[in-house]
Amino acid sequence: MKNKILISIDEVAKFFKISKATVNYYTNLGILRIADKEGNKRLYDKKRIKMALDKIKLLRKQGYTLKLIQQSSLNFYKSGRLSLK
Repeated sequence: MKNKILISIDEVAKFFKISKATVNYYTNLGILRIADKEGNKRLYDKKRIKMALDKIKLLRKQGYTLKLIQQSSLNFYKSGRLSLK
């Protein structure tokens, strides 16, 4: 079993230098996935969040909209691969 490093929304915002509102927005769009919950506290897998945020940054620089990124991320969570066709 792989050890996951789970971090809170506050830690995501601080570590990746984005606002908590952005984390919530990406989570609500389905671009970021919650790994676990501790009461009402959402926890994220640090490695997966880094991969997702790096991909979002790259795709945004290439001109992709969040809607397209959202659609591709939903496909990623189903297939395990992130690609835009």
